[in-house]
Amino acid sequence: MQIFYAPNITGNKYTLTEEESKHCIKVLRMSVGAEITLIDGKGNLYTATISNPNSKSCEVEVTNVQAEYGKRDFYLHIAIAPTKNIERFEWFLEKATEIGIDEITPILCERSERKSIKNDRLEKIIISAVKQSIKAYVPKLNEMVPLKQFLTKSFNGQKFIAHCNSWDLPPLKDQVKPNSKITILIGPEGDFSPDEVELSIQNDFSEISLGTSRLRTETAGVVACHTVNLKN
Repeated sequence: MQIFYAPNITGNKYTLTEEESKHCIKVLRMSVGAEITLIDGKGNLYTATISNPNSKSCEVEVTNVQAEYGKRDFYLHIAIAPTKNIERFEWFLEKATEIGIDEITPILCERSERKSIKNDRLEKIIISAVKQSIKAYVPKLNEMVPLKQFLTKSFNGQKFIAHCNSWDLPPLKDQVKPNSKITILIGPEGDFSPDEVELSIQNDFSEISLGTSRLRTETAGVVACHTVNLKN
């Protein structure tokens, strides 16, 4: 199954972007009549055939649409501090997308070593992971925001903060309620400060553990994502 991203698709005809057209025609060497799959990132999965195999503007005709393809009955939002080594954060985005996540917010914490990120590149990594894992929904990537500002927002559902300041915390797997909205905070390499943990608790976030090992930030994010998906 060859999957292409078509965020602005409407009707029965669509022209792939230049990047997707080049991949389809020059790299994969597909021709007239070849069947491909399109996703719009909003839950629709389209079956289409190539009508004009132009390597800069490949035209296709839609033959079938599946709405809400792979829709989940829960919503997972992970707010996580980007790592100093941006490749580790990119790895988290890729794996969390493949496993199943709905929203990611990069957060700036007291001990954060990375102060900024480039969302354009990160969104491309997410879209690539969506196509790789045959998903029709593209997770939302928010702009980076200070933790204190993030905590002022209103969130429905369960709210958790994972940290290593204490080892006597209930495991996430025992706290997650299936079929619900879940927001999880994951700190930077140096973990959340005690003040940040206290502020999160004051904003109704519950402390949880991701296991008995001290995990890297990106690993903790993937473990949290995997745990929630298993519970659902």
